[in-house]
Amino acid sequence: MMSDETTSHSAGASGEDPLSELLRRLGLNPPGDGVDLNALMGRIQAMMAQAQAGADSATGIDWAMARRTARQVAASLGPDPVPSPTQRAQLADSHRLAESWLGPAVSFEACPAQAQAWSRAQWVEDTMDSWHAIVEPVVTAIAEAMSTGLGGEAAAELPEIAQLTGMLAPVMRMAAGQMYTAQLAQAIGEISAEVVSGDELGLQLLSSPRVVLLPTNAEAFVKGLGLPDEDTLMYVVVREAARQRLFSAVKWLGPQMLALIEHYAREITIDTTALGDAIDIGDVSEMTPARLAEVSEQLQGRLFKPTRTPEQESILARLETLLALVEGWVDAVAHEACAQWLTHEPALLEAVHRRRAAGGPTGKITSALLGLQLHPRLVRESARFWQVVLADRGVAGRDGLWSHPDLMPSSADVEDPIGFVRGEQHEETDADWDSELTRLLEQGDRGDEDRGRDEGPGAD
Repeated sequence: MMSDETTSHSAGASGEDPLSELLRRLGLNPPGDGVDLNALMGRIQAMMAQAQAGADSATGIDWAMARRTARQVAASLGPDPVPSPTQRAQLADSHRLAESWLGPAVSFEACPAQAQAWSRAQWVEDTMDSWHAIVEPVVTAIAEAMSTGLGGEAAAELPEIAQLTGMLAPVMRMAAGQMYTAQLAQAIGEISAEVVSGDELGLQLLSSPRVVLLPTNAEAFVKGLGLPDEDTLMYVVVREAARQRLFSAVKWLGPQMLALIEHYAREITIDTTALGDAIDIGDVSEMTPARLAEVSEQLQGRLFKPTRTPEQESILARLETLLALVEGWVDAVAHEACAQWLTHEPALLEAVHRRRAAGGPTGKITSALLGLQLHPRLVRESARFWQVVLADRGVAGRDGLWSHPDLMPSSADVEDPIGFVRGEQHEETDADWDSELTRLLEQGDRGDEDRGRDEGPGAD
């Protein structure tokens, strides 16, 4: 209980009363004649009711609002028609052909689900739930930063202020959720206008494994490549079919990738200076939904501190390696499956590399929502790693590495594929085997040099 005596005791020697100032910021009467606890509790309950309207109690995010806003963003970026019966039929034919090409190149079974052609809006609807676990730690970090800013240094000295700011913690969480909702929806809406297939991001975001193509985005991607449209779309379908075989067969993969991102997010540090510049955290009356949406726009690219903790660096290294192993495996498998059927396969792979080096959808979404930067170099090395393992162990031996997380190669293994395969060979003296590995590595080196010229400095 906060009484007159408590309030008097809280005042400092200079006559200033931090508790009174905090209460004024909350729109309550100054406690000259004692704190009106009924007014205080009523104000807090009203703020809670306003903040919680439509929001998830765990994250403070209004997911229905996020869905609607993401769809509005996607629609604002160009036409988003429902795929036509012709496009659906073409995808079904391409999918059947892609699975027949992948049969000899992959040991994993094809997904039983039929391929589906989606609009951007459908992609937003299906993937939204996958973002829950990823963004909740970010919202928690923002809320903690706002709570600290509300109480200030006085909260550490005065139990009354610490108690009051603790009571307001749910309000801060709701405010943080509302602030982040705008950023979340904007990022997802923009990415929905870029991804050409369901899981192109390399994360298992779809509600269930299946081959999904976004025809509007895929057709925009193939324009300007100077390659046959039919071949390019076929290549996209082969890549997605390979990716879905992997996600469908390797049950631990998708959850572990999301868990790593969630763990990384839990270690995020919020830039409280940028947050304080954008909003007066102490003035709770400012925290209206409209004002918080405005603040979210002001904080684009400024919310996260650029420095990372050692724990974050470790998590990031593991996440980058796993993402690279997935996309490198897709690169290598698509090459094996398409090389004899698509004469433009090398140029198609180069187009994918350039898209990845330019940031690509994966880099944009992780940067916008987590302040996390990924680099494409390790993906190229990973593709070469899988080629070397294939030459040594065959298709079943290569894919067998996915059977358990403990069998997965490290980043050091990816950088030294010959050392990895020789580690289990003991005494390997077969000249043909050495020659084949050398040939694969030389091909990869030439490809890297060509890509370096195309991508220019800073592509990594």
